Parts: sequence; structure tokens; C-alpha cells
Amino acid sequence: MTFDPTLVVGPELVAQQGIGVVAPFDFALDRELWRWTPDDVSLFMTRLPYVPVPVTVEMASALSDHSIVRQATRDVLAPEPLAVAYACASGSFIRGRAGELALHRTMAAAGAPAVATTSGSLVESLRLLNAGRIAVVTPYIDAVTERLVSFLGEYGIEVVSSVGMGLLSHIWKVGYGEIVSAVSSVDRPEAEAVFISCTNVPTYDIIAPLERMIGKPVLTANQVTMCSALRAMGRSAAGPGQWLVQLGSPTAA
Repeated sequence: MTFDPTLVVGPELVAQQGIGVVAPFDFALDRELWRWTPDDVSLFMTRLPYVPVPVTVEMASALSDHSIVRQATRDVLAPEPLAVAYACASGSFIRGRAGELALHRTMAAAGAPAVATTSGSLVESLRLLNAGRIAVVTPYIDAVTERLVSFLGEYGIEVVSSVGMGLLSHIWKVGYGEIVSAVSSVDRPEAEAVFISCTNVPTYDIIAPLERMIGKPVLTANQVTMCSALRAMGRSAAGPGQWLVQLGSPTAA
């Protein structure tokens, strides 16, 4: 008996576009990234090599090593993505503005047709929102949080308040309640937006409720990364009620 494809009943197969994602070895939130992607966009994931140190300046520096990022970028090009995202906040801000730009150039030179890094995407998103003064929540120790504040300062973005959770590992286990509490404690009237750092911090479900609660944009590491990568390939992210997503939507006012 032979198979007759005309007998198949159901939705037609939709041609897929793709985003290559270069993530840290301990990244645990693949499912969250998918929630921002339209149905006809696939994610092609690859992990950076294991680094046996806590979440410190040393780890972030190791994760941004150009030789391993170059190889990871090349590895993820096989399924022909239209953009490649470096999904690590600390790895992309730890060496400052010059380091993020060098990381971007490294990925482009490795063959990425378009590039997004988490920290570069944050700056891009804040510019879209016209937000120059922000509050920051991180899971990091102070030494790493300070590097983020310094990185933003190089772009003229003022961090009016910040709080770090001091975590050295298992960041993906942070609960929504802890994040909401941290945002509530760090927000200031003069802050035009709040940023929650680290791609290993789960945030998708609480972005819109937090924005309604504090009345201003709440940006997160995974959100800005996916929005920028999709924007680079001419697409819009999914994310009902999220300020940044609605701003980038073709139907936005």
C-alpha cells in the first residue's frame, strides 16, 4: 500500500524561518524563548562549552571568549537561520561597549546573516522606547551588576537604582514572586523603564502584569533578545500586552 499525501486532512505545512541561538551552558529556559516566536519561526539552539566556575565576572568573561562564540555561531548556521542571537546578558556586557561591539563583529564574521546580543538588544530597545533613565534588577553578585551599570552608562543610559540577588548558580530557579518583589523594591518615579537582567531568569508571564502594576515598560533579557533578533529578520515578536512587543508590532499606533 502506498501513501497518498492528498488524503491528509489538516493545516498546510508552513515554510519555517529560523533564528540561531547561542546560549550559555547552564541556560535552562529554551521553552521561554519559544514563547516570543511566531508559529512559522523556529529556534536552532546551541550551548557554549561548560565553564566550571560560579556566576562571576570570570564566568561572564569566559562565555564571551571570541573563539568559542565564533565556533558556536558557525555550528548553528547549518539549518540556515536568518539571524543569530547571543543569548547571554552578562557575557555581552561584561567587557563594556567595546566588548559587545567586538562580539557582534565576531558573530557577523563567522557568517551570521544578522546578529543580536542581549546587551546590544537592550540598548536598542531602550532607544525605541526613548528611555534614558532606568531601574535594574539582576540575579548577580555586585561585581557583575556594576559591569551592567557601567555598560549602560557608556551609552548615556542612567541607572537610577539597582538591586542584585547575589546568586552564584541555579539562577533559573528564581521564582516569579522573587522577581516581582525585586521590581517593586527597585522602581523609582524617575525611572522610565525597568530592566530584569539575565537570560536564565524566567519572566514571560509577569512582564505584562508588572507593566500594568508600575505603569511603565518592563524589559527582560530574553524579551529584548528575541524582539531584536526577530526585528533583524523583518518579523515581530509574540507577547500579548508587553510594552516592547506592542511597540514593535506592525499594528502598533
